[in-house]
Amino acid sequence: MSCSTIMAIVQENRTETAIHVQDVLTKYGCHIRVRLGLNDSSVDQCSNRGMILLQLCGEGLELEEFEKELKAIGNVKVKHMTVEF
Repeated sequence: MSCSTIMAIVQENRTETAIHVQDVLTKYGCHIRVRLGLNDSSVDQCSNRGMILLQLCGEGLELEEFEKELKAIGNVKVKHMTVEF
């Protein structure tokens, strides 16, 4: 199984989308090798916008379904790339 897919998930409104995104991440959890959460924050303020970076393991159809489910959530943007050396 290949683990060469990197996916970026941007949540424009984390307070509304986080639960739905987390449900999808849990459903496809066996395909997630690395997860890194980032948010736009400063010392005195936490932003409602956030990004999750994933390293994914799996085949094309499984990962396509994963991405499709994430994109179906309002205010969520998804991009991915395959890195092969």
